[in-house]
Amino acid sequence: MLLHDKLTPYRLLLASQSPRRRELMSGCRLPYELAPKYDCEECYPTYLPAVEVPRFLSQLKSRAYPTPLAPDDILLTADTVVIAADRILGKPHDRAEAVEMLQLLAGECHTVVTGVTFRTTECEYSFSATSNVWFRPLSDEEIDFYIDTFQPYDKAGSYGIQEWIGYAAIERIEGSFYNVMGLPIQRVYTELEKFLDNL
Repeated sequence: MLLHDKLTPYRLLLASQSPRRRELMSGCRLPYELAPKYDCEECYPTYLPAVEVPRFLSQLKSRAYPTPLAPDDILLTADTVVIAADRILGKPHDRAEAVEMLQLLAGECHTVVTGVTFRTTECEYSFSATSNVWFRPLSDEEIDFYIDTFQPYDKAGSYGIQEWIGYAAIERIEGSFYNVMGLPIQRVYTELEKFLDNL
């Protein structure tokens, strides 16, 4: 039985405002409803290793969901961070921070980690996926062009791999391309199937 058939008795709720995540869920033919937007302060313990932060934040987002889940609900939350030079790069607050982030990434390898959490009324399961991304060196002019044209202020690390910078500047990727977009959709598919089998 295909996964979308197994999901028939359930309501899969995607708690994310990211258009990329919605696109990936739809592309994988996973039937879902978009959960209402809600606030969650994304803070984490300073002692937590950087690679563990996204999974922690995906759990935090799940537990902050304000509406009680129905017995047939499966809530999906996710968080993506870029790790470069031992720093966690989230979404830039302004243009200067976006420039700083891209200057840090240019000519170097960085790591993208996405944490994902599934939760029902009875159980919760989390995992994370990691990809390594190599950027070629970028000129200041190229960085200015990208930021001014694409306004990447809603993206971790100040870039979207599906945009111009992905075509023109990324030399290679080790791991899932879609993870760098914001959701490791193949892992989501296979882990969700295992999650359903254990319900």
